[in-house]
Amino acid sequence: MKVIGITGSPREKSNTEYYVQYTLDKIKEHGIETELITLRDKKIHHCTGCYGCITAKECTLEKDDFEEVFNKMLEADGILVGSPVYNSSSTAIVKALLDRAGFLGRWINNDMKDKSENYQWKGTAFSGKVAAPITVARRAGQNFTFAELALWMTVNDLIVIGSHYWNVGVAGKGGAVDAEEDLEGASIMDHLADNMAHVIKQLKK
Repeated sequence: MKVIGITGSPREKSNTEYYVQYTLDKIKEHGIETELITLRDKKIHHCTGCYGCITAKECTLEKDDFEEVFNKMLEADGILVGSPVYNSSSTAIVKALLDRAGFLGRWINNDMKDKSENYQWKGTAFSGKVAAPITVARRAGQNFTFAELALWMTVNDLIVIGSHYWNVGVAGKGGAVDAEEDLEGASIMDHLADNMAHVIKQLKK
């Protein structure tokens, strides 16, 4: 059993990284392997809608760090995706990763149909995995960003894990790196970790 945490903040040792690592550490206490993946040092080009992956069953863009992260997503049983809120949205590199992962993940298991034909989807490369969004903001914009990540997870056939509140952290006023002061946020991540570990173990029975 393994859970990966993907963080999309461009800042080193960011508030987002703190919340995701905190959750991973709690999941690890349940005997599940974890790994943190930071995107700030990755080069991931945005999806160009070339449709090359439909026949190739792999991304046909010029090689960058996408394939490395995508393969780790495929190998994991659980995926945390964390992003700070930028103008009520996730960061550009998170969007680039998820756009390409979602498109490729769908066409790995399916073939394009003619316009007159109906789809009988065979699931996606992520079907049966569990996932959870974690968003971080100084004050507002959480709902849009959280929904953006959760919508990606549901349309790609993942099982979305919640907590006793939305999986959000409140930190960064004045640019501060102070997530450890958000005690309510820690409580949310504690329960999220318990829920994710429980569901993964149930699915692995």
